Amino acid sequence: MKKTRYALFLAAGSIMILAMTAGLATAETEAAASAKAKADDLAIGNGSTVQLEYKLTDEKGTILDTNEGKEPLVYTHGQEQIIPGLEKALGGLRAGDTKHVVVPSDEAYGPIRSEAFVEIPKQRIPEKLQTVGAHLVAQGKNGQPLHAFVKEIKEKTIVLDTNHPLAGKALTFDVKVVGVEAAQEKQEKK
Repeated sequence: MKKTRYALFLAAGSIMILAMTAGLATAETEAAASAKAKADDLAIGNGSTVQLEYKLTDEKGTILDTNEGKEPLVYTHGQEQIIPGLEKALGGLRAGDTKHVVVPSDEAYGPIRSEAFVEIPKQRIPEKLQTVGAHLVAQGKNGQPLHAFVKEIKEKTIVLDTNHPLAGKALTFDVKVVGVEAAQEKQEKK
């Protein structure tokens, strides 16, 4: 009888040890899964590298630009690499989130500035570009391209508009956050 009790005691102890080991393994697996979920669930914040899919439309709903079905737009949040109103609206979003964002002109490309209209002599513009709406590209002092559009043609001069083509317009973005990577994670990968 003592041997039977002792055997039952040993068997029960083995079962408890197996159950505890299985529980420990399950807890470790759950902790690893939770850590991965938190990494996958990283919110957009300053220094985050963000991968974004977007569709940009104007006030009439005309599509101005999109990268849907193409490579995502990649930018660093907080580095003023995208327009301020959109960047502000994306803060706190996570991978997989979608958002409809209307950005007023003052948080996009700004208002139309009257000082951005420049009047120059006709002979400085090639004849084939002397039509209203023609797009001209010149090189700035720092080598960057400067864009202008022919706004008006006068008898001896041409009025150029050097405002951004989207200045003065409210812009609508439909965005999907494809991925978010923390600044710290980028450094660790190097």
